[in-house]
Amino acid sequence: MDKKNVEGKADKPGGKIKEVGGVVSNDRDLEAEGKLDQVKGNVKEGLGNLREGIKNKLDDLDKP
Repeated sequence: MDKKNVEGKADKPGGKIKEVGGVVSNDRDLEAEGKLDQVKGNVKEGLGNLREGIKNKLDDLDKP
């Protein structure tokens, strides 16, 4: 698992907590921040998957 995958997985739950906290407290800024954190987590996770895929392909090229 790539470092970015781990970072992305860590960002998403925190973002969800902020989003729910914003909804409960009627704080639209906090809600939006939580949604943004979740999107950042998805992007980081996607980048991690891409990097991992590239590494795997490069490893396959090195095999005799």
